[in-house]
Amino acid sequence: MQEWVQADALRHHMECVATCMAAAAAKVEPGEIERWTVCGLLHDFDYERHPTQEEHPFVGIAFLREQGDVDDEILDAILGHATYSGTPRITPMARHLFAVDELAGFIVACCKVRPNGIEDLAPKSVKKKLKTPNFAAAVNREDITLGAEELEQDMTEHIQFCIDALRADRDRLAL
Repeated sequence: MQEWVQADALRHHMECVATCMAAAAAKVEPGEIERWTVCGLLHDFDYERHPTQEEHPFVGIAFLREQGDVDDEILDAILGHATYSGTPRITPMARHLFAVDELAGFIVACCKVRPNGIEDLAPKSVKKKLKTPNFAAAVNREDITLGAEELEQDMTEHIQFCIDALRADRDRLAL
């Protein structure tokens, strides 16, 4: 990540996704927190160099396969976070990565326009902002909805889960 990503905003996003992934692992697969965190940290590591749908995340996956240090479950989850890859999200890790990726970015955007950041952020505020198309316009709302559906989780509960994960690490993440 440090070698491939120079943009502070992208690094921050990857750290936020990793934080949500660690929280999800603690709930779903407590013995796998480190692997889930790595998945979150690596999911967009090639995006800065290869931002097109033709390249991201395929170039990064090819690089990681060559290195041989990252297991197939993590690689498949990273592929699956991009709906256009056609990779099904079969494992809990893959479903959670997809479900927290866009939402973590959106929550961070919400924090930036609030005087108290994440401290008193509630799902109601996030859901209200989701209905504002020009707010954080690059965030795919359909992916956020689909992610919660694939987890078979109520949207409000899913948003609260991500808020809680990020809030628990707010100092490090500057939220």
